[in-house]
Amino acid sequence: MTQHHPRWALPKHDYWSTPFAESLLQHLDLCPGLRMLDIACGHGIPAFYLAEQIGPAGAVLAIDISAGQVARARAIQGSQLPWLRCECMDMRDLPHDLPMFDRITGNLSVMFFRPHRFQVVQGLVKHLAPGGQLVLTFPSFGTFDSLWKRVDWMMIQQELINERERFQAYLNERPSANEAREWLERLDLERMEVSEYPLEVTTGPGREFLHHPLLRGGFLDDVYECFEDQNLAEEFMTAISEDIQHFTPLIAQRCVLTGWKRNPSSLLQNPSFILREPQDERGSH
Repeated sequence: MTQHHPRWALPKHDYWSTPFAESLLQHLDLCPGLRMLDIACGHGIPAFYLAEQIGPAGAVLAIDISAGQVARARAIQGSQLPWLRCECMDMRDLPHDLPMFDRITGNLSVMFFRPHRFQVVQGLVKHLAPGGQLVLTFPSFGTFDSLWKRVDWMMIQQELINERERFQAYLNERPSANEAREWLERLDLERMEVSEYPLEVTTGPGREFLHHPLLRGGFLDDVYECFEDQNLAEEFMTAISEDIQHFTPLIAQRCVLTGWKRNPSSLLQNPSFILREPQDERGSH
């Protein structure tokens, strides 16, 4: 029998969005004909894959607050997958007239829920049909901790008091798997599950670290923002970049939270909850 390979498979060259999307798909219950909302869709990982899987009998609305990302997704889509619609929309303030969805997904979405993460999840669940499933992924508390410990240690050594206060505020604001569990419990979902999967990010020293595509434009920029003097920030981060042996390997935690909205006709009365211990999947990618 010939194995079917999806035309819109997850791109192998994306070493950040694709591993998180794979974790999302591991927990998502997919079948043809579903009505789906994909939030923080970016340029289409995994919106295109989802649309292909549910087929023309279903419908996918993929949204992102970035007009540039939505334009890129539309350009990639062209006239294909006409049951997939990409729109510029803020997931933190969804229109009241949006329809109900059978599945709501969001890959790498939770970090964009600030400052009121629970309220955003609550708003999403309002648009989830009874019996529908919510699945979200994000890099959880613990991601790149070896790096952050080195940054903190060097700030102490260099007596960067104000910078360290800002850095500690950033660290304390990161969402955790336990927080995700509390959100699901407060929303009274059923078949709740929160899982974490480690992902190693490899890098070399110096410029390779400072301009790493998975670190710059995101995690490393959060450190730069702790400095008012950007020349000092550059000196500090350059020293960090030459010291990678003290914080590698870099491990990210792919966190997946999922739950099902109660159906009034369901006989299930009590929520169940599973918190999986981190598993080492580094050999699988």
